Amino acid sequence: MSKRDELIAKYAADLKDKCGVTPDMDLLTKVTIGCGPSIYNADSSTVAGSDEKELATVKNNFLIKKLGLKDGADLDKGIDAVMDQYGRSNKSKYRAVVYYLLTKHFKKESVY
Repeated sequence: MSKRDELIAKYAADLKDKCGVTPDMDLLTKVTIGCGPSIYNADSSTVAGSDEKELATVKNNFLIKKLGLKDGADLDKGIDAVMDQYGRSNKSKYRAVVYYLLTKHFKKESVY
């Protein structure tokens, strides 16, 4: 099993255990691949849900640039909803899981 496959299995477990979501493994794999090498770095593989700067980066680089959404209050509400779903008290929120949940939230699976 490759390192990426191990990480995808870990993300799937997080989705089931912490978010109560049965993951679409095909989409989760594509989202994980889309994250690129950041998934292998301890710092960049997670999202700090309480860091406004980090959330702004998720909004600009992922929601606007990658998913092609228009900037607006609904993007912040979507990020908030995903952070609540993942659990605000959960310290390590994996970037791939956050991106997967955002992709599902905004019904942008077609991007992948």
